[in-house]
Amino acid sequence: MAVRPIRIMGDPALHSVAAPVDEVTDEIRDLVADMFETMDAAPGVGLAAPQVGVGLRIYTYTYQDDDGAPWRGVIINPELWMTPPEPGSPDPDDESEGCLSFPGERFPLRRSDEVRVTGTDLDGSPVDIRVDGWRARIMQHEFDHLNGILYIDRLDDGDWKTTQKIARKRGWGKPGNQWVPGVDDLDA
Repeated sequence: MAVRPIRIMGDPALHSVAAPVDEVTDEIRDLVADMFETMDAAPGVGLAAPQVGVGLRIYTYTYQDDDGAPWRGVIINPELWMTPPEPGSPDPDDESEGCLSFPGERFPLRRSDEVRVTGTDLDGSPVDIRVDGWRARIMQHEFDHLNGILYIDRLDDGDWKTTQKIARKRGWGKPGNQWVPGVDDLDA
């Protein structure tokens, strides 16, 4: 297992639709092990394969609920269904999210409060997850990555303009920018 570099906004891998996984091979198993290690080192609550430069429909996730109960897994070739989000503006205190591919920043974003995700795990067994709250947010965020969408692409105009200023100031928004958790101090 190894911590892999995480691509930063502007890298083509982040802005392309990921391809389905045809077969779970040892290479895929190694990728997923590296993704878990990278996600944990960042630290993050999710990581999609495109974020480490691999254009495949895979993501990992981890979260602890208010009682400290762990929730962790991988989904290969996920499909996502969601209830419509509540109308209105997002609450900056309760609905702000961040992204390892736009490290160190958080912005409010309204998401659906309930989702269902299906796919398979590393053994080819079916996965069927129905979650709400922050777990639903994580599923939507990581699923977006597989379709070449970063959460900053979904922000309102004012926040989107702010992200563009931040990206210009940091030299992001072009291919080749990346960071390595545990090596680079980007305060993800």
